[in-house]
Amino acid sequence: MKPLEQISKKELDKIKMIVFDVDGVLVPRGTRIKQVGHTTTLETKVIKKRQIAQIKELHMKRFLINISSSRGLYMMQEMFREVLPFVSLTYECGSATWHKGKIYQHVNSFERLRSVFSKLEKAAEKNKNVKGFEPKEFIITIHCKRKDKRFEEIVNKEKGLCTHWNGEAYDVLIKKYQTKAVGLKHVMKIFKLKRENVMAIGDNYNDHELLQASGMPISADKSRIKGKFHIPLKGHFLPADILMQKILSLKRGGV
Repeated sequence: MKPLEQISKKELDKIKMIVFDVDGVLVPRGTRIKQVGHTTTLETKVIKKRQIAQIKELHMKRFLINISSSRGLYMMQEMFREVLPFVSLTYECGSATWHKGKIYQHVNSFERLRSVFSKLEKAAEKNKNVKGFEPKEFIITIHCKRKDKRFEEIVNKEKGLCTHWNGEAYDVLIKKYQTKAVGLKHVMKIFKLKRENVMAIGDNYNDHELLQASGMPISADKSRIKGKFHIPLKGHFLPADILMQKILSLKRGGV
């Protein structure tokens, strides 16, 4: 992997869309969640003003911006409300995409996940390791203080389902059909793009397929994920800030 500083203006010529992961890239890692009975409290993070300005400038320079996350649509809309006219949102691990008020559903997981949800809910009862279930439409997300083999065992018994642990929560998904890479392939069809036209940045294990499906993968944490270029996970700026600064500098004629 090369440091991002080595990316050239020529390498950006074919890029028409930039895909951003959210946690650890556009906002700091971590989700504060508390669930008591049927009441769930979630912290909503919002992007900083400088990121809003950068996204708007990228849009003015004719870049498409896609934000891809395992989070649900409502939360993503709240997080990125200031830039909604300039972006598309692919949510719940590639399950669907929102763009200018229109929703493109990429998978129907209702029947596949309906039965396992009650089993997971039962395993979570009186489990002090569980912080809560994050409200989702297409996937199941269980926030835990640490890994819990009970949830893994329940899901492994269900044909065609799998779990992804991201360091703070389990995502329960349909194997091969609910991935950020599948979501990206649908987005590329929507915007009539080829793989070589897409740059993607991510920082976690569940971003591996997303980055590999893009023409220019950017790692925001080289200890977890590989890319053609990498950004140091340190300093004052988040990885998305550093990437956008570099792209805009090159497009303005910088080095």
